[in-house]
Amino acid sequence: MRTTAVKTYMQRVGERPRLLVKVETDEGIVGWGEAFNHGPDWALVPLLDYLFAQIRGVDPRRIEFIVRRLLQSSRFPPGALGLAALSALDHALWDISAKAADLPVYMLLGGHARDRVRVYCGVYSAPDPAECRDLTQRLNAEYGFTAFKLSPYRRDLNQGRWGETCRLAADYFASLRELSPTEWEFAFDAHAQIFEPYQAIQLGNALAPYDPLFFEEPIRPEHIPAWGQLRGQLKAPIATGECLYSPFEFLELLKVRGADIIQPDVCVVGGLLQLRKIATIADAHYVSVAPHNPMGPLATAVNLHFAAAQPNFKILEYKVPETRWCPDPYLPRDGHLELRPDRPGWGVEIDEDALATDDYVHWERKLPVRPDGSTGYV
Repeated sequence: MRTTAVKTYMQRVGERPRLLVKVETDEGIVGWGEAFNHGPDWALVPLLDYLFAQIRGVDPRRIEFIVRRLLQSSRFPPGALGLAALSALDHALWDISAKAADLPVYMLLGGHARDRVRVYCGVYSAPDPAECRDLTQRLNAEYGFTAFKLSPYRRDLNQGRWGETCRLAADYFASLRELSPTEWEFAFDAHAQIFEPYQAIQLGNALAPYDPLFFEEPIRPEHIPAWGQLRGQLKAPIATGECLYSPFEFLELLKVRGADIIQPDVCVVGGLLQLRKIATIADAHYVSVAPHNPMGPLATAVNLHFAAAQPNFKILEYKVPETRWCPDPYLPRDGHLELRPDRPGWGVEIDEDALATDDYVHWERKLPVRPDGSTGYV
């Protein structure tokens, strides 16, 4: 079997752009992957053409060889766009390999370590506890969710006294606990918007008495030693990793004991092969993996197969799909995604007729502006 072509499709999931990638072979088996949208999404198309030219005619089942070749073909480590493109190619190669073997991908990873995969849902549109209660109850009734992720900020964090920001967050969480079933779990994503580690510690410890599932990414990822300081003083589990790219970066984070839970993104780190290596490093440090997954139904499928086979998997981020091009997405039941052992590859279909027209939507992050006119983090 040999790779013969790569095709790209600019699509959307809700109001966010998504680039789908199809790799074709001389035996008629095709594989699908999804790239992360870091921002200049159209830049991925020529980049994918450039990378594929280096592996055209190679057996797509040689995934380790291909990924290593593409990583080593650059004199300098690949950045965000390079790894996003490589991630999509990696996904497609696993899809092809599993279809050729007539197996689900997770069976190529050593088989399933669990029978189903627990998921949580982001809830960011509920400004008060009663609305949050109503929304989470609807999600529980429809999909069985018992775990949710929210923002800890109940006001503009760049306005007013920080201690009041922490108090409001704690009061909000306390109200949610009173209004929700005792077994439900809530995580809080601070979105790397805090600059000083001591403020992150104050906010995390304000939430801690109400037992958060985890406190996610309160500070920027660049200075690894700060994460060791943070975890050492927090009374809540800390999770991070969506902005890290390589096994080496995760190793440095874990060496300083900077996280209880890591959150690598299979569309960011270079694909499933690299994600498995990162998860193995975490396993050796007694750290669990809760993949970052704000993506579409194809990326969710990739994550499902990773989670099914990975012993130190904890929980998967999940977005209810809003697409035209995936008619059979994995949908939660009882708060879990079920495996599809009778379907080879990723276990989902891609409607190529729906991909016939580019469905691109422009999207960019909005920078917050502080009272003094300077910009804050997003």
